[in-house]
Amino acid sequence: MSEKNGNNGNGRAWVVRKSPIAGRGVFALRDIPKGTRIIEYRGERISPDEGDERYDDDSMEHVHTLLFNVDEETVIDGGVRGNAARFINHSCDPNCQSVVEDGRVFIDALKHIPEGTELTYDYHLVRTGRFRAEWRERYACRCGTRRCRGLLLDSPRPPKRARRAKRVAKRVAKRAARRTTRRAPARASR
Repeated sequence: MSEKNGNNGNGRAWVVRKSPIAGRGVFALRDIPKGTRIIEYRGERISPDEGDERYDDDSMEHVHTLLFNVDEETVIDGGVRGNAARFINHSCDPNCQSVVEDGRVFIDALKHIPEGTELTYDYHLVRTGRFRAEWRERYACRCGTRRCRGLLLDSPRPPKRARRAKRVAKRVAKRAARRTTRRAPARASR
């Protein structure tokens, strides 16, 4: 398969071009049926520790999501000897998924992908430690789908205090609404 244009013998499958989501993206040049293996994610194979040294998210101006975890000992750095798969953008409602087989990472179609559609998969990014407010901006999602969770992080959890404050505010609002509706009929009957 030609990495530049996704030619697999059946005609071009994909092309890299400017994306409305972020930077460059990968787009279908023809209809891609559900279950199709589209491309292998390639790059230099390194340890997770080396990946952390190369890409320190906290010190970088922009987060670059070029590392792909294969297993606990191996990460693929798409930024070094990588291919077009590194340009597939994140979506909270993806049309592709990553599949790890025999230490290799492939991108497969989750559903039928019409010609012209941008290929996307969920990055499932994970950060360890306590949730930090600056992560909302640093890992902001721009996929624009109805299911967008707002962050590239797999399951973003704001601090418990913020969640608790939201729950308390909802309870207070419900109680106030109930009191108002209970009192309103009584006043109207007088």
